[in-house]
Amino acid sequence: MPELPEITVICRQMNKEILGKQVYEIRVNQPKCLNMPVKAFAKIIVGSRTRRVSSKGKWLFLKLDSNYYLLMNLGMGANLLYFKPDGWVPEKFQFKLTFTDSSGFTIRFFWFGYIHLVHQKELGNHRLTANLGVAPLDGEFTKGFLQRLLAGRRGRIKPLLLDQKNIAGIGNVYIQDILFNARIHPNRVASTLSEREVGKLHEATKTVLQRSIEKGGLAYEMDFYGQKGNFKSEDFQVGYKTGKPCPACSNPIEKIRTGQTASYICSRCQRS
Repeated sequence: MPELPEITVICRQMNKEILGKQVYEIRVNQPKCLNMPVKAFAKIIVGSRTRRVSSKGKWLFLKLDSNYYLLMNLGMGANLLYFKPDGWVPEKFQFKLTFTDSSGFTIRFFWFGYIHLVHQKELGNHRLTANLGVAPLDGEFTKGFLQRLLAGRRGRIKPLLLDQKNIAGIGNVYIQDILFNARIHPNRVASTLSEREVGKLHEATKTVLQRSIEKGGLAYEMDFYGQKGNFKSEDFQVGYKTGKPCPACSNPIEKIRTGQTASYICSRCQRS
């Protein structure tokens, strides 16, 4: 499932390839991924030009000159792939957008995802994006913000960080090494973190995510050009390394259940 690093990589590549292009046509093989009937969707988007692509958390925001935004979420997994004029076009897709120069992109969802067309005046009412929290690489994500977010919270730290209404973009992949780097057990009650621990958590969050972005995202996720990332299994410190020695103390890494998710921890470095 793509998280903030993978979405950031795709966002940068889309800005490089599709800005200023005019939409020629769309094809939709899975209408339920749209937020309106296909004909209404096509009537709005065809003829529009792309202005910029931005991202927040796990969402991509493609701004059009018609004052609409094309909002895309790749759900539990998807390939969002660019094709050049007269270039190879994927055969399997749920959504295909073609520009007047015959370039474009396709989206193939593995499970589910969203492609919504929303007028800029209605962005504040879009139920899936209006309440997204601060993205961890944005300027708003400060140590002070994190302290205020955790203050008085009686819940466990891991689900609080995974809640997209609190912080947008962190999923169960990168949270493993974020918590390890901060030396925080995933079951710790959020309000029990000291100021020093909050500082370490803030730093670890930015460091882990930025490192993956620099490597092009996860090795099993494709970018806009169909290339897989370079963040490989060996780049994880404790994530998905059950039984391997902790990189800090050599204690065997454990896999435990934390609510609805699995967590990978060093029980010596991350005491509950």
